[in-house]
Order: sequence, then structure tokens, then C-alpha cells
Amino acid sequence: MSGNRRKALLVTAALVGGTMLMTACQDSATDSGAAQGSSSATPADGAATPSGSATPDSGKDAGKGSDATGEGTEDGAGSGADTGDGVRVPVGQSCGANDISWSTRSETQAGGYILVTAKAKSGITCILPAALPTVAFGSDGTEAGPAEQAVGQQITLSGNTTAYAGVNPRSTGGDGGKELDSIIVGVGAEDPDPVSLPVGTIIVQDPIVTNWHTSPTDAVPFN
Repeated sequence: MSGNRRKALLVTAALVGGTMLMTACQDSATDSGAAQGSSSATPADGAATPSGSATPDSGKDAGKGSDATGEGTEDGAGSGADTGDGVRVPVGQSCGANDISWSTRSETQAGGYILVTAKAKSGITCILPAALPTVAFGSDGTEAGPAEQAVGQQITLSGNTTAYAGVNPRSTGGDGGKELDSIIVGVGAEDPDPVSLPVGTIIVQDPIVTNWHTSPTDAVPFN
């Protein structure tokens, strides 16, 4: 074999060997990169575990929310006035004129007066406050003043319980006054639904009214 041919074969072999070496290096680098990629993915996958561990905390929070709801329910069930021994009783509502069945009649005592009778309508329980009934007369709204020095007691109306108030339309003598045939009655000055009650013909001058009473004999409006 000539020298030139041998040189050519050696050069070819060297080139082939170099190419194979480079290919092997590239394959090794690729495998190493893949391995590194696989290793770097492992912490990310593992990171899901701590986030998953937040589940018990979420459960605790949910439990707290549930406890709060229970407390609200308990408070709602415990509404009413506390009697002091752990028992709660319903709080009664104040009476309005439209909660009451009204009636009037003329009496002769104390120079003549009008007895106003108040009973709760069927199915209603309400409280008459410890204050004068509001009694007005005529289109000008003249109101009756107090016939008693002290304020009375509040009265709970229910069933057959009856309250009475006495109205003297003319507490002073003289020839003055105005002639009317009805009175307007409300439960307190803020009653939104006062009622007009027939009383026959009366002369109104300086009218007075008693507190509410449970006995008609206590509702005589003496001067």
C-alpha cells in the first residue's frame, strides 16, 4: 500500500473517530439534561404535598364557621325577656287603638261622665301603658287633661280582661263650651290609628280623663 493511500485512510479514520466522539458527548449531555430535568421536577411534585397539608387547616376554619352558626342559632332561640332563672318569656307588644274593641256609656256620678271601655280583640294580647289615654274633641283637637295626680299602672289586655277610663267633658261650670256627639280616643299621643267613638250630645269645656283602671269604680273622673 502506497504512503499516500495509508495517509488518506488514517485521516478518514481520525475524522470518523472524532465524529463518533462528538456524538457520544452530545448523547451524554442530552441524558444528563433529561436527568436534571427529571430531578428538578421532583421538588415541584413534592411541593404539592405541603399545599395539600393546608387541607386540615381549611377543615378547622370550616369547623369554626359551623360553630359560629350554631351560636347564632342558639341566640335566636333564646329571644325574649330573661326572668333571671334562665327562662325566657315572650315580650308583649304595646296596644294600638286598632288592637282594641271599644265601647262607651254615659254615667251620672261626678256630675255626669263618659265611661270608656277597652278590651283586646280576639287573639290579641297587648299592653296599655301607664299613661293617660289620649282623648280629643272636635275638629280643633281639644285634648282632655289629667283627672288624677299620679300615673296609673300598665294593664295587659287579653281575653276577658277589661280596662276602663272615665272622661268628664265639662269639668268647669259656666255657659260656654261646644256641643259634640263623639270623641276621638288613642293609646298615647303617638297612636297612628285613633278611633272615633259615639257618645251622644255633650258640651265640651275643659275636659279631663282618668288613667286606665281594671275596675270601673276606679275610673270616675272626680274634679
